[in-house]
Amino acid sequence: MALMDFIKKQFVDVIEWNEEADGVLAWRYPFQDREIQNGAQLVVRETQLALFVNEGQIADLFGPGTHTLTTRTLPVLTNLKNWDKLFDSPFKSDVYFFSTRQQMDLRWGTSQPITLRDRDFGAVRLRAFGNYSVRLVDARKFHTQISGTRASYGVADLDGQLRAVLLQHLSDAVANSGVPFLDLAANQVAFAKVLSEAARPAVEAMGLQLDGLTMQNVSLPEELQKVLDQKIGMGMVGQDMGRFMQYQTAQAVPSLAAAGGQGSLAGDAAGLGAGLAMGQMMAQTLQQGLQGQATAAPAPAVVALQPDEILATLEKLGDLKAKGILTDDEFSAKKAELLRKLV
Repeated sequence: MALMDFIKKQFVDVIEWNEEADGVLAWRYPFQDREIQNGAQLVVRETQLALFVNEGQIADLFGPGTHTLTTRTLPVLTNLKNWDKLFDSPFKSDVYFFSTRQQMDLRWGTSQPITLRDRDFGAVRLRAFGNYSVRLVDARKFHTQISGTRASYGVADLDGQLRAVLLQHLSDAVANSGVPFLDLAANQVAFAKVLSEAARPAVEAMGLQLDGLTMQNVSLPEELQKVLDQKIGMGMVGQDMGRFMQYQTAQAVPSLAAAGGQGSLAGDAAGLGAGLAMGQMMAQTLQQGLQGQATAAPAPAVVALQPDEILATLEKLGDLKAKGILTDDEFSAKKAELLRKLV
């Protein structure tokens, strides 16, 4: 009995990989002190490859099927071992199995916003997220470039490198797609295809094939999204800058009045009127600046205000400056203009 146990430990008759764990790309058969004998069976299942490596040199590669190991089926190893016709004694060799199954639902995304050129905005900092799938197609290349002599190598070990490759080519993909940021959401399929093509050579250099890539979301950082919202609002107003400024001022005045404490209904109405008047003056100033390149702008219409209205307007201007809506220079200019009307 002890002799039979010794023989079983020393010689291997069947070499196979049951692939118990998911996500494993490469696995080394654990020979330990055992050796392979002539006529042993190599079982390679569907979606698997098996590679013989002799003393660091890649030898024979086997696809799916049951292979009887002889000098005929191991031509490269036979040459490395200097076997003439057949090997009479058992031998040692490393055998690596590789899974060629498609590894699906792998995630990619930007951990930080990345700056890209854009047709509409000149440059944007965007975030993008999606998923992708890969499968192993070149066992020799994957062994020499990635997995090496490790006993096991999984998708999790390669995840960071694959995501880095995709993000490295993200800016190139945006540039080559010719799709501006505002149209990316409506062209996610086309953009994902361009990104896949841009990253494909780097993935193939690892012995892998990029089977699919999708983009699920593309967005701007919060501070840039606010700027975009303002641009969209201005676009909805159109070229009527006066209407836009009056709308903005009317939106700001109620919150400022609430922050200033309770007041009479007449005071609130006067504050709203002053705010609208201020908005009209600011709009006229901006409109004059926009039209000033072509011809000399006409003098802005003077808004007739009573002394109490001027003082109320000054108070509202002070609140706007305190809230950061007006700069110090803008406040000083409007203050001087209103004070001149009191003289």
